[in-house]
Amino acid sequence: MTGRSGLRRLFGDQDKEILRLAVPAFFALVSEPLMLLADSAIVGHLGTPQLAALGVAGTILQTLVGICVFLAYGTTSAVARRIGAGDHKGALAQGIDGLWLALLLGVVLALAGLILAPAAIGAFDPSADVADHAVTYLRISCFGIPSMLLLLAATGVLRGLQDTKTPMIVAITANLANIALNVLLVYGLDLNIAGSALGTALAQTGAGVALVVVVVRGARRDGAKLRPDRPGILASAQMGIPLIVRTLTLRVAIILLTFVATALGTTSVAAHQVAFTLWSFLALALDAIAIAAQALTGRALGAGDVAGTRAITRRMMWWGLFSGLIGGLALWGLRDVYVPWFSSDPEVRRTLAAIIIVAALWQPVNGVVFVLDGVLIGAGDGPYLAVAGVIALVLYVPLALSVLWLDGGIVALWWAFGGFMLLRLLTLTTRERRDGWLVTGATR
Repeated sequence: MTGRSGLRRLFGDQDKEILRLAVPAFFALVSEPLMLLADSAIVGHLGTPQLAALGVAGTILQTLVGICVFLAYGTTSAVARRIGAGDHKGALAQGIDGLWLALLLGVVLALAGLILAPAAIGAFDPSADVADHAVTYLRISCFGIPSMLLLLAATGVLRGLQDTKTPMIVAITANLANIALNVLLVYGLDLNIAGSALGTALAQTGAGVALVVVVVRGARRDGAKLRPDRPGILASAQMGIPLIVRTLTLRVAIILLTFVATALGTTSVAAHQVAFTLWSFLALALDAIAIAAQALTGRALGAGDVAGTRAITRRMMWWGLFSGLIGGLALWGLRDVYVPWFSSDPEVRRTLAAIIIVAALWQPVNGVVFVLDGVLIGAGDGPYLAVAGVIALVLYVPLALSVLWLDGGIVALWWAFGGFMLLRLLTLTTRERRDGWLVTGATR
């Protein structure tokens, strides 16, 4: 009996709730890179120009959609607050506003993509055959952008409703549909790279429609309005601006990391690419906890439970630290096993193994950073996150460039990138220890 009580203290109701939200969120997040890998595998057999075109067009598409991730994050926070306050109808009405904003943005971005596709592709200066394939892929994919943004917003609504299982099921289903459609259209109907773009757009559209239907049914059941509400849409857009700034600071930091790695030479950038891919995969596990943090923090503050918010925040910080520690140990301890998979070049292997040690050491820091990011997003503390992101980026830029100026090498660059994460940790923990973000009520 004593042992069972000790286990309950170690693994209590808070932990069960965190895992209930985080585990499905993790599998939904993993499905996104798996979809890209499937597309790459299918298109790769068409030829090198097509695969290169997918890389260029895919980068542009991911950037456009990635900037709009606030549709998921901001909606999660707003909906969770109203759920915590007991306003289920208001929560769904807030979610519907987010869906309308996603649709409007999606249409604008799709039209811009269709018109500007040649210029956007041309900025990468690809060869003529790669450019032709890339423009074709990007233009067809643009028709799926509204659905992709609706998918983000609907996912945010369901996360705010404390449901991460439904988005997981839809994401996995979309992944399987994407593979089937790509094989059918690319090889069965011989549509080349256009078939891959069409198949992926159809799969994403199906996923977006499925989640929108779930949200709309919930809104109708609770009597929430479905018509566009201009003040609500504008409020959702205004709430998203700080999160866009925060997202851009992260993207710029990563772009700078890749830029300096490329300038350090072929071996360095090859090893860096593999290391960053592994880093990104571990980030998915940490991001899943951050998603749970968004939903639980928003709900607790909506209910006016400051003490509960503090308690769940501290518990999730431990989860982030523990997850980062486990991920770092696995990254370090298994490097002799997986490093040879990625290259037969001894120099690349040696460089990659050295980077991995540094990346592994920073993982516990990453774990806490991801969790606190999620907590403050859930609290609706976007303005602080934007300012903190800019401060960390401004201090990181000379740190990263000094590696290039002083010829410090790729390992030194990864120490600098760890410094960026440490700067984020300092700004986020400083905020967490104070009370300014603990604003209670249905709205912030």
